[in-house]
Order: sequence, then C-alpha cells, then structure tokens
Amino acid sequence: MITVDEALAALGAAIDPLQIETISTGAALGRVLAAAVPSAEPLPRFDQSAVDGYAVDHSDLTGVPVSLPLGGVIAATGYAETPKLAPGTAARIFTGGVLPTGADAVVRQELTRQDGDVVHITESVAPGADMRRAGDELAAGALVGSAGSIVTPGLLGALASIDADEVNVRRLPRVRVLVTGDEVVPLGTPLRLGEVPDVNGPLTAAHLARWGAPPLSVSQLADRADDVRAALDAALDSSDLVITTGGVSVGDYDFVPSAAEDLGADRVLWKVAQRPGMPLYVARRRGCLLIGLPGNPGAVVVNLHVYVRFALDLMLGLAPECRWLRAPKPPSVRALPDKTFWLRAKACTDDRGQLTFRSLDGQASHMITNLADADALVRIPPESDAATHDTVAWTRLTD
Repeated sequence: MITVDEALAALGAAIDPLQIETISTGAALGRVLAAAVPSAEPLPRFDQSAVDGYAVDHSDLTGVPVSLPLGGVIAATGYAETPKLAPGTAARIFTGGVLPTGADAVVRQELTRQDGDVVHITESVAPGADMRRAGDELAAGALVGSAGSIVTPGLLGALASIDADEVNVRRLPRVRVLVTGDEVVPLGTPLRLGEVPDVNGPLTAAHLARWGAPPLSVSQLADRADDVRAALDAALDSSDLVITTGGVSVGDYDFVPSAAEDLGADRVLWKVAQRPGMPLYVARRRGCLLIGLPGNPGAVVVNLHVYVRFALDLMLGLAPECRWLRAPKPPSVRALPDKTFWLRAKACTDDRGQLTFRSLDGQASHMITNLADADALVRIPPESDAATHDTVAWTRLTD
C-alpha cells in the first residue's frame, strides 16, 4: 500500500487540464477561467461626475457665493465627442455624465440653487471634487480575474464592466458513474433479504452536481465480468472521468481492476494506507481517468472529497490545496498505527473560542447517516507521524 500523499502525487501526475473553449460571459457562471481577462480600456473610460450637480472650472468659484450662467445640460448618456464647457459658465450634470472639457470639478446640487438660466453656488469646492477620473478603478491592460478563477456573480459583473462579452474557460468534464453490486437496487424498489438501496449513485451524483460536474449518467451494473467490462469500455471511450463504486477489492466479484487493464488501461495506483477507503483504484486509458471507489458509502464519501475532487480541480485548472485548512489536532481522537484515518466530524469552538472538532458516532465505512450532521472531514495522520504534528488538515464536507 502507498500513503495518502503518494496516492495524491501519483493521481496528480496522471491528470492533464481539460481543453479550453470560448463562451459568452453571460453563460460563464460557475466556470473556471483558463486565462486572465485584460481590460481593453481604462475603467472608468472617461472622466465623469460622481453626483448630480454642476460641472465648473473651480477658478470661477473665487469669492463664493457666486452666480454663473447655465452653459448646458449633460445627461448620463452617450456622446459622439466630449462636451465643452464655455468659460465662466456652469453645466448641469448628472451622476455618470461625461465631464466636459474645461471643467475640473463638480459642485453637488446641495450646494447650489438654480434660478432660471443662472446657478447660484454657495460653497467653494477643490479641484477634482466629486469627479471620477478615467482609470481610477483600472488602468488599460489591467487583468480582471486570473487563470483558475471560478466565475462567481461578482466576477461575472466585473467582466461585464470591462465589456468582456466572451471568456476562455476550461471545458466541463464528461463524467460517467458506474455503480456495481448485485445487492444494490434502485431507490424505491421493494427490498428482498440481502438487498440494499443504491446510496452511492445518488451520493456521487449529488457531489458532482455540487462541484459543477454533473455526470453523463449513473448506471448500475451486475456483478458479472462481461457486464463490467462492456460498461467500462463504453464509458472510457466517451468520458473524461469514470467513477465506479464497488468491485475494486480482491473478492471473487471485484472485476473493475482486471477489466480495466484487459481493456488497455494503465494502472496508476491501487490500495492506499487509509481508513476508510483503502481499496482505491486509479487507472488511465488514453484521455480518460478511471477512479474506482470501494463500495461502502462511508468510504465513497471520503474518496470523493479527497481524490475525486482533487482530480476534478486539476482538470479544471483549480488549486486543490486551497480546499484544505489547518486546525489544532482533536485531543480525543486516536491515530491508527500505520494508516491515515479520515474522521467525519462536526466543527465547533472550544471554551477559548478555538476551532475544534467533535467526533461523530458511526465512523465505520459502511455507515453514512452521520453525514446528516458532519460538516468536516479531518485527516488524522498515522501514529508514526502524529507526534510531529500539532495541527491537522481538514476540509468542509458541505462545500
């Protein structure tokens, strides 16, 4: 068996980022930028008023109060050329309006009184008052977002503000999920003795949908070598990532590893020194990655968060390490002698306000109902390593 770190390194070396495609910015929510987007122009694009008021040459305000003739009205609209302010006049201007040539300040209307075609200004203002200068927010050529950024509503708005109507993003992965096991039946099916409802299919599909990679399909397979082989062959041909549950250990009906390798897949790793989820299997055939998860749902959850999401992040150009945080080691959790232990826990604070974790009952690999309360997956290193660490890595199960 290999360690968790060795498994992640081997998995990372087997993954290439997905291809880049160009889509409209309006359709990019949740996608991952493949390149930073430069602003073609400064932002704002022109000097403009920050308030409703009057555009003036501040030198005309000597000896306030003063009265200036109205020299025009500048609305917040488009112009073929920059308006001009006649010397010794004030132009009515509205928020966002183009500052006219000859003006270097705006007097907000609260400091004025308009009487017909004359504006009475009661207080002086400094040069640049209530103006938004071109480029105050961004210089031309400045980058908005960066490669590997997820397009959030805020980033989408920023891209729109620089008039980026298209962006380059990573293509969404094509994912196929295969659930093995003669004992596994679809939800709602009357259960005979020995049968169990399919937990892994809905569980895996829900995680993939949450992570922005909905599966092409979720299929259930009987424990027959020919069925597994045929389903794997078709899935590997049409997907970027195939996830199987069950069938990866050493039992008489565990056909996934042998079937994959008979079909020309190259093994990346098999069996990791961890609990739950030890019989993890990863292989690659041409451009498709196969991640074979154990069949117990507790092990499926662990391996989805630790390995499947790691693989998806690398495919999309994201940084997987950013999902893992550090926290003080839970004092009451015992490490395993030679394996990493993945603890499903509830994050909370102790009497000093420090983050800690409350271990939940039902940590065995076949148990899953504690996920109704668990919001953290905590990595407890083996005893051989535990003494050298005061903190542990953890990730949110709710993301």
